[in-house]
Amino acid sequence: MTVRTSYAPGEFCWVDLASHGIAAARDFYRDLFGWTAEEQDTQGGPPYSLFKSGDHEVAGLGEMNDVMKSQGVPPSWNTYISVEDVEKTVAQAAELGAEVIVPGMKVVEAGWLAFLQDPTGGVFGIWQAGEHCGSSLVDEPVAPTWNELATRDREGARTFYSSLMGWDFQPNPDSPSPYDIIMIGGEQKGGILEMNEQWGDIPPQWTVYFCVADVDATVARASELGGRVNVPAFDISVGRLAMLADVHGAGFSVIQLQGDSKMR
Repeated sequence: MTVRTSYAPGEFCWVDLASHGIAAARDFYRDLFGWTAEEQDTQGGPPYSLFKSGDHEVAGLGEMNDVMKSQGVPPSWNTYISVEDVEKTVAQAAELGAEVIVPGMKVVEAGWLAFLQDPTGGVFGIWQAGEHCGSSLVDEPVAPTWNELATRDREGARTFYSSLMGWDFQPNPDSPSPYDIIMIGGEQKGGILEMNEQWGDIPPQWTVYFCVADVDATVARASELGGRVNVPAFDISVGRLAMLADVHGAGFSVIQLQGDSKMR
């Protein structure tokens, strides 16, 4: 079991869902992954819950505000990267060409966050830990295991994130599309995928992968619960994966790792 109590700067540390309805989302993931949802005291802020697998916090759940819904902003899973200082990182990101979507803000005693859009179009969060370090369980069934940016400017993305986060990259020779593995501290932590014409007008985006014990069973269960199968299960070098969407259309991927294979 991979239990985390801290994250180094530059590591993927947290994921959460900006939903179009907390109740329906909570029920979907409870029935799909066996998660429970623990409501948090936001001290007057928007409602927010922690998804838990057993005693471990694995992800977050919030509801998009009415203005964003009326503007047609789709529900989405958000990727967060650990930083030492949110304000300094926001300033550096802006100098590197990023757009500041949500300026740095304190989240009660949990920590500080900001949302940025990288120069290639991918939106991500940054997190400076207070009492909350991020996911306490990773790389295990029904826990986060991989974060992946799909972009039409892979070179630009590499330049931006290497400058901002200190990431290194190595090519993935097994990928049918150009793909860079994100290396942090010498370990594989995520990926950057080059989007081709088959993506159509889908915007660049970060995707969250959850580890599961049985991909095919998870795909079938997601369909039963009203979710959508965006890409049916298929095999890759480290296991078997599928791309799904929940009852509101928020996309995520699930992967069943083969033998001793690890995503990171």
